[in-house]
Amino acid sequence: MSSLSSFFSSFLPTAHADAPPPEVEAHKEEVTPDEPEEGAEGGEAEEEEEEEPEDILPALREECEESAKCKTATEHFRHCEEKVNAGNGYQHEDCIEELCVMMHCVDGCVAPKLFAKLK
Repeated sequence: MSSLSSFFSSFLPTAHADAPPPEVEAHKEEVTPDEPEEGAEGGEAEEEEEEEPEDILPALREECEESAKCKTATEHFRHCEEKVNAGNGYQHEDCIEELCVMMHCVDGCVAPKLFAKLK
């Protein structure tokens, strides 16, 4: 087996999971995130601190779940979920079909609203 590994190691470089050299660790200690590097512009720091906009998708989904168009599918899924969680359903019953029907309706409702707000 060692002859096979030596054969392959002659063609392919070997990488070892050793600790990085001490020089690299010392350099990491010198630069701290609190201290800006020399030559760094103030505009770059402001860009990093910008907050990401709030995700509106969960609110739109909840709104569409309760809309008249999807309300029956949502109620059917919730009823199935309650029945299965209570142990009153068939053996190995899940509510995948009901979930897919509800999500198809909700996604169809959400898509135009979401893309209108993203423009």
